Amino acid sequence: MIFKATTSCTRPALRKVRTTAALRPLRHRLDPARVEEIPFRTSDGVRLGLTRVDTGDTGRPAVLLLHGHTASADMFLLPETRNLVDALLDDGYEPWLLDWRGSCRLPYNETGQKYTYDDVALYDIPAAVSHIRGRIGDRPLFVVAHCIGSLTLSLSMTAGLVPGLAGVVSQGVFLTPKLAGRTSLRMSAAGELLKTRIDHIPVDFRKAGLWSKYTPLFALASRKASCPDPTCQILHNSAWGTGASLFVHQNLAEVTHDRLAELLGPAPLWILPHLRRIELARSVVRWHDTDHRYQALPPNALDAAGHIDTPVLLMAGSDNGLWLDSQRLCHQVLAHRQPQLDVTYTEIPGYGHLDTFLGRGAALDVFGHILEFLGERR
Repeated sequence: MIFKATTSCTRPALRKVRTTAALRPLRHRLDPARVEEIPFRTSDGVRLGLTRVDTGDTGRPAVLLLHGHTASADMFLLPETRNLVDALLDDGYEPWLLDWRGSCRLPYNETGQKYTYDDVALYDIPAAVSHIRGRIGDRPLFVVAHCIGSLTLSLSMTAGLVPGLAGVVSQGVFLTPKLAGRTSLRMSAAGELLKTRIDHIPVDFRKAGLWSKYTPLFALASRKASCPDPTCQILHNSAWGTGASLFVHQNLAEVTHDRLAELLGPAPLWILPHLRRIELARSVVRWHDTDHRYQALPPNALDAAGHIDTPVLLMAGSDNGLWLDSQRLCHQVLAHRQPQLDVTYTEIPGYGHLDTFLGRGAALDVFGHILEFLGERR
């Protein structure tokens, strides 16, 4: 039995859900005076947040970091290990971190107006890039993007909404999403079976409570799990109930492992129809076909890949338990369909998905590939 029952028969208090759009504080070990928090609103009225790390050097190239869905800028700032921001600062770059509307530092996955990945590609990423360019002038701007941050960036790029980037590092998935069959099946089943009962799947069992409606999901995630921690089980052993895995367990430091409920938040079920359409198409496709506001986005990003005007490094762990070999497939497809593009592929042996940034050895095994790519194009 992995869950400890309380001795009291009293039901726990209802979980408090944040309704304010104010971002919760970042955890880092940088000098607070160097960390500039920049709240802003997109043109559709959603409040987001940019974070700039001041280097004191106005001549450095800038690097925008994009997290995955339900993660946040925290994933690039782990105070317990050498993180990507540390590596960028030491190598002469100015880091910028965007918390787009899928960030767990914001409340939109649990409350507020629902959205699709079209909104991220059309509103969030272009607005952040525009703001950064307004601050850095003609300095080079690179992007390092993870998971859904990378997937939505590909839609922005093929729509021509973020032209002139100096280079893009895409981690995990880019233009050709590929999930395991069981993950795809569970995703479809979850969307249909659970949509009338819940609208998101939490990751923190302590907040959900033993007597909550989420307990069966945590119990399902615990089957054949080697780790006793419920948060780890629903992420590493189940990926929010899909049967996928988000990281190689032994690659995480103990401190990072204990922070998983802080680093990753609830997954909204109402995003599944768009994600399901993307997965079935094996391409990043637009959700809104009739709404004129989204006509700037291509119906199919892979078909519009010829509009990409920047070098791209496709990167993935060899043991990615979520997107499988999506990046290798993307490299092969683009080499065949768009041979004029500057696209390279790097595979990181022994790594999964999230541990390419959260892993205790990522500074040695992963970040060098990113810095080498950026350095060749700065």
